Amino acid sequence: MERLDKIISNMGYGSRKDVKKIIKDGRVKVDGEVVKDNNKQLDPQKSKIIVNGEEISYKKYIYLMMNKPDGVISATSDDYDKTVIDLLEVEDQVFEPFPIGRLDKDTVGLLFLTNDGDFNHRLISPKWHVDKVYYAKIDKDVTSEDVVAFKEGIVLDDGYKCMSAKLEVLNNSKEGSEVKVTVREGKYHQVKRMFEAQGKKVVYLKRISFAGIKLDENLEEGEYRELTEDEMKAIKQKIKMQ
Repeated sequence: MERLDKIISNMGYGSRKDVKKIIKDGRVKVDGEVVKDNNKQLDPQKSKIIVNGEEISYKKYIYLMMNKPDGVISATSDDYDKTVIDLLEVEDQVFEPFPIGRLDKDTVGLLFLTNDGDFNHRLISPKWHVDKVYYAKIDKDVTSEDVVAFKEGIVLDDGYKCMSAKLEVLNNSKEGSEVKVTVREGKYHQVKRMFEAQGKKVVYLKRISFAGIKLDENLEEGEYRELTEDEMKAIKQKIKMQ
């Protein structure tokens, strides 16, 4: 059960104050009857709600895929920098979503956003062994010794030993290496620190896959879309969520 004004506000009809006026003005019907009590409790999945003559299709949660651009931080608000929430349309911001995990300010690529706390927890918890895959450019040659070290578990500068990670060398050249890294954790600056432990520096980092879902190639940096039903089904099967 949820409050009527919260339900309507979540569907993009304005602020809670705007919605209260809509309700007070008699422009809301619930199951055929005009309701002027914004505190009325109801189940939006079972009740027929009409606002300004239009029936609303209610959803409690929102699940988004974003191609995060460089220079934007993975946070809900910040006094100095633009956040991923600032990139969302108002009708999506009203759901008060937050990023699942985080990408560094200068890291680009796949980022999920939601307002579903359980979904978020299961995706970021190492317990569920959810793969996060990155494409990276490294300033030096990445060797077979590095591959073995990643597999055995890199020890970071603070003494933490990472879980086993998969490192694949895509290309070595005089400019350095292109690699693909698969991790199941989300420690602060983890991929960068893992390479630093090997005496190397990440010069470009992009997340290309999360929980088996690949970044939509049609999304330009800064663009986003809702996850499809098939994508949601695949993710929920992986994290054993109903």
